[in-house]
Amino acid sequence: MTTFPVERLAGVFVEVADTLVADFDVVDFLHLITARAAELVPDSAVGLMLADHQGRLRFMGASTEATRLLELFQVQNDQGPCLDCFRTGVGVVNADLHDDDTPWPQFAPRAVEAGFRSVHAVPLKLRSEVIGALNVFGRQPTRLEPADAHIVQALADVATIGLMQERAIRRSEVLAEQLQTALNSRIVVEQAKGALAQMHGVSVDDAFDLLRSHARSTGTRLSDVARRVVTDPDGVRGLSRP
Repeated sequence: MTTFPVERLAGVFVEVADTLVADFDVVDFLHLITARAAELVPDSAVGLMLADHQGRLRFMGASTEATRLLELFQVQNDQGPCLDCFRTGVGVVNADLHDDDTPWPQFAPRAVEAGFRSVHAVPLKLRSEVIGALNVFGRQPTRLEPADAHIVQALADVATIGLMQERAIRRSEVLAEQLQTALNSRIVVEQAKGALAQMHGVSVDDAFDLLRSHARSTGTRLSDVARRVVTDPDGVRGLSRP
């Protein structure tokens, strides 16, 4: 991997920092993190999972639908780099999915079948507290140099700080409540994506782009638009296929 151009890298972090307002949209923010991380690593896809109030990893965002399915597969089978990273707090770097000695005998073949050859995972961690993990799937046997791995970790650190930014969130019960609310919102967003995809005959990825664009153009929270789509799709104007 070639280190990302300094100008673009600076732009990414400015964009992410600009999103960290007092009442930022957690779901949209985490999708932004996955999308920008995917840009940093050529020919890759990125997924992100957070721990719920019981300490179990839950899917929160992905740059593609295929990545979302892989993240869910990890959780369902209790196996994969994201889970290892979350449990140990240590990153997984340059793991070859074709390796016969892979520590994930169920997950690795599934990832290869989805078109990926390498995987990296970095923790969402503040001091000793790990609240989730970020997965980077490479379609080529991409190797991260130390400087590149540091950049991906920096994005994960920004996501962590964003989730824990308010003083009240420093209290563990408030943090758990916020993460649980975000997880509940994610479920509604997934339902809305499916509804729009079926309604307009588009892919799930395109349906999400439509949903997100409408939220941004109208200044509405993504989760609120998703709830309106699920409860009253005819009442949401502007959500039509371009």
